[in-house]
Amino acid sequence: MGACTGAEYLERLRDSRDVWINGERVADVTTHPDLARGAATLARLLDRQHAPDTRDLLTFAVDGERYPMALLQPKSVDDVVRRGAAMYDWSRWSGGMIGRSPDYLNCSFTAFAAAAEYFAESRPEFAGNIRACYERILRDDLVLTHTLVNPSYNRALSAKGLASEEVALRVVKETDAGLIVNGARLLATLGPLSDEIAVFPSTVLRADESARPYALAFVVGNDTPGMRYICRDSYDSGKSLFDAPLSGRFEEMDCVVIFNEVLVPWERVFLYDSPDLCNRVFAETNAVVHMMHQVVCKNLAKAEFIVGLLCAMCQASERDRDMAVQGQIAEAMWIAESMRAFLYSAEQQAAEDQWGMHVPLRRPLDTARNLFPKMYPRLVELVQLLGSSSLMATPSEADFENEIAPDVEKYFGLVNLPSRDRVALFRLAHDVAISGFGGRQALYERFFFGPQNVMASVFYKLYDKERYVERVRELLAREF
Repeated sequence: MGACTGAEYLERLRDSRDVWINGERVADVTTHPDLARGAATLARLLDRQHAPDTRDLLTFAVDGERYPMALLQPKSVDDVVRRGAAMYDWSRWSGGMIGRSPDYLNCSFTAFAAAAEYFAESRPEFAGNIRACYERILRDDLVLTHTLVNPSYNRALSAKGLASEEVALRVVKETDAGLIVNGARLLATLGPLSDEIAVFPSTVLRADESARPYALAFVVGNDTPGMRYICRDSYDSGKSLFDAPLSGRFEEMDCVVIFNEVLVPWERVFLYDSPDLCNRVFAETNAVVHMMHQVVCKNLAKAEFIVGLLCAMCQASERDRDMAVQGQIAEAMWIAESMRAFLYSAEQQAAEDQWGMHVPLRRPLDTARNLFPKMYPRLVELVQLLGSSSLMATPSEADFENEIAPDVEKYFGLVNLPSRDRVALFRLAHDVAISGFGGRQALYERFFFGPQNVMASVFYKLYDKERYVERVRELLAREF
């Protein structure tokens, strides 16, 4: 099949998946008011793979069939750049507001498949399982969610690298057909709107016998019996796209996933009973680097979007002539250009890894992913500072069509912008900076890859420090 259409994707979502929101089970995620517009947005995103002006950018061809670009196994620097261009375009289309677009997990499974022999160290047949999983994603253009973190129940155990049996996902039984698993996982973004869920291994397992039941990774369909999604409140309140331009389009939903005596067929398992392999999987396969590549493309698009928003706001009010305002907007520009430089550096220095894939240089991407969680809240703050009371003085679309419309038209305009356009612009800024949707975006960016102190510690440990320390020693040892 190859790259799917939006209609094909929506049809796949109409199955028996067990999704709950606001105390009720969802009968059809494509029509439920809290989820439907998010599903429609993803359908439009997938349709762009077939549009004449974006098809060649977003897909690659093999024997006349076209496949999503993120599933390309890059064999050169040019291939890495092509993948980056496709991922950037998808994020640019959403202003970077879809954090878990399908290309994110496509990158990881492309890396896993190339490194299939790594999984064979767990069990020989797992190499074939991960290759088959990649081929299925490639063939059907599946949309995946994933979950990585066990719920927190006993922090004393967590601090020791141990899981809490009361809540953590674990294997409770092995059968000829597969593994029986119980427990919960979070945070499955895009869960109800995906085809399948990838349960990724925890990477903080203690390497001893007690961790073995928790050391597992698999992929199953979202209609698997015994699996349930419990959703947070939706940020799509049903307002018009004029009133809610972001939350009305880009609600990707976050969920806790419950597994109650779920059978995972052996052919769907690709890691099990190997805590050490689970802990090392993302680094050893370079999946984390490919995922970082997609994320930095998203970060660049998101920063650029905020730059555009700030400029539009201040041009409309003529505040862009103020040197202090220019300096504030320049901060946002610096963030965008930093992301662009990190991305360019990583792509242009891509090199072949041990699995035969070209991988972007990790350090620039790692730097970007550590900086952006600190940078994005500042971008939001700049929108708040420069938007000021205009972020709240925003009537609704309906107010342009009732008896108070003359007042709205008169008192909400600017010299450079008619009233309706001004209100639309600042409702967009409101959605970025002070709405529930905007707050979730800021929180999401803060913890996109994990707690910032943990991320910084990993960066520190991986950094090539000794050569710089040696420079200091060498200078101190000089006679002159």
